Amino acid sequence: MSGTVTIFYGAVATPVCPRTWKALPRCLIVVGRYGNINFMREHVEDRKLDEVLRERGYADHHVKGLQDGEFIIPGFVDTHTHAPQYPNLGKGGQYTLLQWLENVIFPKEAEFANTKFAKEVYHEVVRRSLAFGTTTSCYYGSFHLAATTILADIVNHHGQRAFIGKCNMDRKETLPDYYVEDSAEQSIKETECLINHIRSLAPRSQDAAVGTAPEPLVQPILSPRFALACTRECLSGLRDLAHRYNHEHPDEPRIRIQTHIAENRKEVKEVLKYYPEAESYTQVYDNYGLLRDTTILGHSVHLSPGEVLLIKKRDAGISHCPTSNFYLSSGIAPVGEYLDAGVKVGLGTDVSGGYAVSMLNVIQNASIASKILAVEAGLPDPEEIPCQDFYLATLGGARVCNLSEKIGSFSEGKSFDALVVSVLDDTGATGVWGMEAKSDGDYKKKREKLEENLERFMFCGDDRNILKVYVQGCLVGGRSFVPQ
Repeated sequence: MSGTVTIFYGAVATPVCPRTWKALPRCLIVVGRYGNINFMREHVEDRKLDEVLRERGYADHHVKGLQDGEFIIPGFVDTHTHAPQYPNLGKGGQYTLLQWLENVIFPKEAEFANTKFAKEVYHEVVRRSLAFGTTTSCYYGSFHLAATTILADIVNHHGQRAFIGKCNMDRKETLPDYYVEDSAEQSIKETECLINHIRSLAPRSQDAAVGTAPEPLVQPILSPRFALACTRECLSGLRDLAHRYNHEHPDEPRIRIQTHIAENRKEVKEVLKYYPEAESYTQVYDNYGLLRDTTILGHSVHLSPGEVLLIKKRDAGISHCPTSNFYLSSGIAPVGEYLDAGVKVGLGTDVSGGYAVSMLNVIQNASIASKILAVEAGLPDPEEIPCQDFYLATLGGARVCNLSEKIGSFSEGKSFDALVVSVLDDTGATGVWGMEAKSDGDYKKKREKLEENLERFMFCGDDRNILKVYVQGCLVGGRSFVPQ
């Protein structure tokens, strides 16, 4: 967008809550030079467009009009993924969680001591993530400081919004000799080095001469792998580190925390064996001050009602990872119950427990998971599920990341993190939708067609349907994107 105003006109879909979305066939969005939405009007008749633009002082600006069958949605928010596990996609489905870590994951992550290998992999990770429409991603790195620093540099270079953390994993009784940190002290020290490095990065928006983003795109996140991999000294050290940085740097965004919880029943039993003073897995994190409103809890499949209440009380968020939960036979998280309890919930690919980089795949598996639970419980037909899945992949994820005031939906003042999607016959699975993607008729029929096109994209689409990917107003991916 090169330091100027960009105007979009056409079909826009945006979430409101888990049970409501807005389908806006004739929406006008004006994106300012710093990548925020300066003006938005949900309904503008074609014949009134020039008049509205003159009234707002945009008469001389070019309008990017969308074709019938194209639409704009918020970018996807991946609340849980492992960058160094990308080479293991589609491997290890014969294992359950702890076996899979031992036989598939830890050997591969150990290879990221090689920074050349890390650089090659991470460029591809970020490029593919953006191509599939993920505008915000919560990345776990390996425990290697150098490799995770490279990941941060690459994400910043590509212009993705992200949280990046090196894994903290120092418990020698539960980890292999070849892949465990020397001490809690070393783990905390290197985590602090990573935080300082990430906070020193120049925002890509400055490099691209399009102005200053209102907040850094790349932020640090504390990443205790899971309680079973961390000593008490490590957990308490991370708590103290977060407290110190949040108080010493009040002008910086508060440091987020990400970890795993209750993914697998055996994992839960093992955690409680090492933390016998805790009544539950959730209480382990709460006892060490790591359960807070900036915490993202991956999986959360096997939580007790009391744990759900505690998570709600602390205002922590849950990353629902259905693809991974199915692939590793972990179980099905009762997301509907979490939402009904008022808990923040988003979606995560959980590469490579999840075998796909695409958030569309996660949306599809989230829908299946919800329907399985509904059928088993004898519930009425869940008519709101497509709407709920769209919400979880966008605004729900933004809430989990404490970014819902900036991203996840469209309104004036929010960042323009967006996808331009086409369901015309020259994109995606040719012949699936074809001329049915277009709509003639009144506003109501156009709105119904937009809702239909969005649902079909979520369940039949892929990266070929994503024409453009914008982060903070900058074009960073999509079929029509040409890297500079």
